[in-house]
Amino acid sequence: MKGGSVFFLSDFHLGIPNAHESRQRERKIIGFLEEIAPRIDTLCLVGDVFDFWFEYRHVVPKYYTRLLGTLARMTDSGIPIHFFKGNHDLWTFGYLRDEIGLEIHDDVWTPEWGGKKFYIAHGDGKGPGDKGYKRLKKIFHHPINQSLFSWLHPDLGHSLARSWSYQSRVAAPTDGSFHKDNEWLYQYCLRKLELAHFDYFVFGHRHLPIHTSVGNRSLYVNLGDWLQYQTYAEFDGKRLELLQYPDQTLAGYGRLR
Repeated sequence: MKGGSVFFLSDFHLGIPNAHESRQRERKIIGFLEEIAPRIDTLCLVGDVFDFWFEYRHVVPKYYTRLLGTLARMTDSGIPIHFFKGNHDLWTFGYLRDEIGLEIHDDVWTPEWGGKKFYIAHGDGKGPGDKGYKRLKKIFHHPINQSLFSWLHPDLGHSLARSWSYQSRVAAPTDGSFHKDNEWLYQYCLRKLELAHFDYFVFGHRHLPIHTSVGNRSLYVNLGDWLQYQTYAEFDGKRLELLQYPDQTLAGYGRLR
């Protein structure tokens, strides 16, 4: 680290529930990024930045121009930005890397900052259970299936993906609570600690801000989302905190344990 902080954000889901609310959320996110830019050593976008993203060979989604421009300015200024593919925006094939300057991660990344070992991933398909989604994830990631989807007209492809996205949210509601015994990402962390030590596990996907110890000397952080919580994590070289924009406090969130 060069004196700044490492910031972690996830689950913007830009594009839902409609253009107006998505644009408002996009402006809030941009305001936050511009505010913290002078303090950023590294920025990690931990998946589902977009509710749907698919790059055709010569076509990319026409939305999110303001955010993409902001990210491009940040990378041009020398800020490294790491983009983790989520289950809603895994179909990026070079545009975000080549034109925006993002470093793309297909799955887990295990960097070290300030002498602390991190385990970072979006979190979908990890942990016990959910075998149906794990099979679906393999289908989504298969190059042949991605190629077949690219033959669809972009308008049709986008409409189909939006419909699937809506159905997946309806089918997997969250009760807004966290229970260690039933939290599959928490159990996933415990299993990983049997193999190697990590100081911090950082995930998105869960849409629930969680900041809790795991094992004897580790911390599990779930980043929440920007649909409801506007939460993010900051590592200043010594400790990893889960915060909320704009007031930077999570007081009153009994969901955090």
